[in-house]
Amino acid sequence: MSLFRDLEQQEVDSAKPLAARMRPRTLDEFTGQLHFLGEGKLLRRILDADRLSSAVFYGPPGTGKTTLAEIVATKTERTFVSLNAAACGVKELREVLEEARTRLATRGVRTLLFIDELHHFNKLQQDVLLPDVEAGIVSLIGATTSNPFFALVSALISRSQVFEFQPLTQDDLLMLMRRALADTERGLGKRKLSIDDDAIAFLADVCDGDARRALMALEIAALSLPLGAKQITLEIAQESIQKKAVRYDANGDDHYDAASALIKSMRGSDPDATAYWLARMWEAGEDPRFLARRIVIAASEDIGNADPNALVIANAAAQATEFVGRPECRIILMQAALYVAMAPKSNASIKAVDSALEDVRTHSVIPVPMHLRDGHYAGSKRMGHGEGYQYAHNSEEGWVDQDYLGVEKTYYEPVDRGTEAEFKKRLDDLRERREGGSRSGTPES
Repeated sequence: MSLFRDLEQQEVDSAKPLAARMRPRTLDEFTGQLHFLGEGKLLRRILDADRLSSAVFYGPPGTGKTTLAEIVATKTERTFVSLNAAACGVKELREVLEEARTRLATRGVRTLLFIDELHHFNKLQQDVLLPDVEAGIVSLIGATTSNPFFALVSALISRSQVFEFQPLTQDDLLMLMRRALADTERGLGKRKLSIDDDAIAFLADVCDGDARRALMALEIAALSLPLGAKQITLEIAQESIQKKAVRYDANGDDHYDAASALIKSMRGSDPDATAYWLARMWEAGEDPRFLARRIVIAASEDIGNADPNALVIANAAAQATEFVGRPECRIILMQAALYVAMAPKSNASIKAVDSALEDVRTHSVIPVPMHLRDGHYAGSKRMGHGEGYQYAHNSEEGWVDQDYLGVEKTYYEPVDRGTEAEFKKRLDDLRERREGGSRSGTPES
């Protein structure tokens, strides 16, 4: 019976795709995620001490979340039970937890419960997990591609260690593919294939840190070679994978992280980074109006009066984007974004408005000085409204030393860059003249 069972298992294993056959079986075989799995790092220390309780594996597809959970179960001698949150209800979840409780009570065997796509669990389902996780009935590992701090209930997050998986590096992918080509037991070693350097480098680059995608492409390349051929060329590699897909969740982290990178690149005056992040969002199907709004905001928030023309150009680009639409509006958006990136920078406008708003919201209201109040209606003069106001244009230089606020406050501090440097020079001069003279139109105390 054992012989037949082994033969049957070999047939089943041989039918698995290369990515499944090459899954690491031990921590030593596992590639990547050294920031939490390397020697002395948090997860490695937890496993060495056998103190795993609850963890959330968060990151993009193909980075090893499921594989690592299986390795952890083997290393800690726990029974591995896997569920997919998208297809699991409360009833099934309760049954699994009851089985884990029985397993522990009758045989002393602990359970590692792995729940893929954990973000699909609603609040009730997540709450069902808490008592058994806290009691140690199960060790929970949940996997998600969505930011757990937004997708999971706070009670579950507070009881879990969150480990963020990063896309594998190109060196990681190169090592995995070369290992698969050489492995005679699970990989392609028996075929005695070789691959050109530019071909394997292409696959490592186009797969965006996704090990599963890289191994799938390698297997297609190997299996589609002409009869008798042993060399995988760049042309074959290129024909073995679909057009590179830009990984991008339009409503999740990818959207907000890429937008943040675009904004910070424009603010940091890096046109090349600005071009890349804009192109990445565009290729992923981002709404052009969203991109236009970010450019307009940056033109005022990060440039302001250092180059007032930036807002004019950004606003014109936003209007042109509405008029032209895809695909040509990409040129307009790029032109405006690059202008914003290269313009002199000042955040004096946002600092001024936020500082003034803070005073309005948290301090006593400053009354309008009497000489600034409306004096155009019947009876206003009887109350002294507008009395003593000096019309600035009556002076030769269009300015008079007059109090317009009633208290000493400084909100606008222009920087010494671009057009705002001229503003700064003039403002410094006016402030110096005010301090040296006596202001007219000072309100009554």
